[in-house]
Amino acid sequence: MKHYDVIVIGGGPAGLMAAIAAGERRANVLLIDKGNKLGRKLAISGGGRCNVTNRLPIDELIRHIPGNGRFLYSAFSEFNNEDIIKFFERLGVKLKEEDHGRMFPVSDKAQNVVDALMKRLEQLDVEIRTNEKVKSVLYDDDQVCGIVTNNEEKLHTHAVVVAVGGKSVPHTGSTGDGYQWAEKAGHMITELFPTEVPITSDEPFIKQKTLQGLSLRDVALSVLNKKDKPIITHQMDMIFTHFGLSGPAVLRCSQFVVKELKKQDKVRLKLDLFPNMNHEQLFQQMQKQLKDAPKKTLKNVLKPWMQERYLLFLFERNQIDPSETYSTLSKERFRSFVNDCKELTISVNGTLSLEKAFITGGGVSVKEIDPKKMASKKKQGLYFCGEILDIHGYTGGYNITSALVTGRLAGLNAGKFSLLERNNK
Repeated sequence: MKHYDVIVIGGGPAGLMAAIAAGERRANVLLIDKGNKLGRKLAISGGGRCNVTNRLPIDELIRHIPGNGRFLYSAFSEFNNEDIIKFFERLGVKLKEEDHGRMFPVSDKAQNVVDALMKRLEQLDVEIRTNEKVKSVLYDDDQVCGIVTNNEEKLHTHAVVVAVGGKSVPHTGSTGDGYQWAEKAGHMITELFPTEVPITSDEPFIKQKTLQGLSLRDVALSVLNKKDKPIITHQMDMIFTHFGLSGPAVLRCSQFVVKELKKQDKVRLKLDLFPNMNHEQLFQQMQKQLKDAPKKTLKNVLKPWMQERYLLFLFERNQIDPSETYSTLSKERFRSFVNDCKELTISVNGTLSLEKAFITGGGVSVKEIDPKKMASKKKQGLYFCGEILDIHGYTGGYNITSALVTGRLAGLNAGKFSLLERNNK
């Protein structure tokens, strides 16, 4: 039976990082992936530019990982976002900082990131097998002892790193294979749900495609609870689609919609077009412009305030004729219009499927993982990293940071453990 010190299953960001880290410990490493090439999720991340990490301070980073981000405090004390930046610069990938702390390669090419990682694996003599599925992970009492491939080949090892991702973006190979291996080891899998996913609505204006394709910039979107109090608010861009809503603000709100839908059939979102102004300021400023141009139509005076399609949509909702002038506009209708500018409520009924989500919520319970080593508390020599863990963040470099950091620690500790085992034999 062929033997390796460490076997890493999965060639995404966490798996690549784990294999490199184990290799740097001078372990004999096998990286195995069922796809035909490694780094597929990395290659499409950040719109093909690869948002490798985020440079925000650690507390801010954790705040942007609402799914068990606090679990990562220990990991960040060992290896953090600044270490990720140094790691890539050492590999020859120069990075640049963009808005909100997002870090991209200067070349704007995700492939450069993948190529640098592949070159490092080659330097470390990591053996790579692609197009090869792992059928099961083998355990001997309380310890990992190997894996079985789909060709029924048994491979012996002291340490296995499971880095196979969640169930989202399945065309990159994330199809949830690792959950059963974790359960076999005695781990609990928390409920899986889509996060960073477009939201669906059956509002008449959505069904009629009134606003389909319309983007709104820098709006505040809130998820409301049963008492109409905001659970979360995100101020970013969004877009109306043929099925509901999408865009950055919507994706960030989606996990809160999923959780709230467990408590009520429909959830209301509140959309504020002018988050940097209160109701009265907006009312007074719009009213002043209308008073200063009494002969102009309402549409022509208010057009600079927002996109025309959205303006006409709000006019219709408030029974305002776009061609009327301020002199014929009742104060009640105008107040109601301003109110809709500040707090239009949209009823939503779900999200797209987990397979359509960018990120999987839920996974291997972090209560059963050593936070400094990413080691299983159930079986010796078993490590988990990346999206298979019950950790999820917003888009913007947070999930990839989590994957790279947990991958690094899993690989380093798997390498260390396997070499101790080898020396003890």
